[in-house]
Amino acid sequence: MTLQQTLATIAKSGLPLQGKLDALKYEFDNNLAPPAAVEVLHRSTDELIASGAQDRALKVGSIAPEFTLPDPDGNPVSSKVLLEYGPLVVTFYRGAWCPFCNFDLSALEEARSEIEARGATLVAISQQTAPNSRKSQRQNGLGFPILGDHGGEIAAQFGVRWTLPDYLREVQKALGADLTQFNGEDSWTLPMPARYVIAQDGTIAYAEVNADYTRRPEPSAIFPVLEQLGHSQVA
Repeated sequence: MTLQQTLATIAKSGLPLQGKLDALKYEFDNNLAPPAAVEVLHRSTDELIASGAQDRALKVGSIAPEFTLPDPDGNPVSSKVLLEYGPLVVTFYRGAWCPFCNFDLSALEEARSEIEARGATLVAISQQTAPNSRKSQRQNGLGFPILGDHGGEIAAQFGVRWTLPDYLREVQKALGADLTQFNGEDSWTLPMPARYVIAQDGTIAYAEVNADYTRRPEPSAIFPVLEQLGHSQVA
């Protein structure tokens, strides 16, 4: 099967998010990508994990950086303003080229009504260009915005930005994911997949950061956190 056929089959499988990601990883590693490319991807992930990068990201109890970032239509979106209405759920998104990330966005969209019912707002943050964010929103049927973090400045403030080694850049290009084209700049940086819940006072109430891009928490993991924040607000 082609990648698109594989993605369509997995999307219809009814599996939970991590089950879909595990199925995609198996197919990608064994049937879709050249073995040499798979080896490089595994090496870079192992090195990023070993570097301790995810342990240096902002954690629960930290104060989240304030940000104002453009949506795909150029409209500014302010975290400070959104927090006036309730908690804020922030997910860092690598880009339209990443099928693992797109499954993650789709799962969040499926959970969006539950997130909003608990009083929260959901946004994604990506370094990709606005046209690519519009494509991501359209293809994944998103009802929440992908905000543009040019050069990954906000990702760096959260401690989730990292720089791709030279050997990985060549493989990314060969696989059709040239970040200079997708992101519109040549820093060759990406955010680690990360999901945060920010309370209305700016404190991080939930943080999940993983240097392995094939591992993502189920969206339902944040429901108890949002419920607790709701109870605290009422009290």
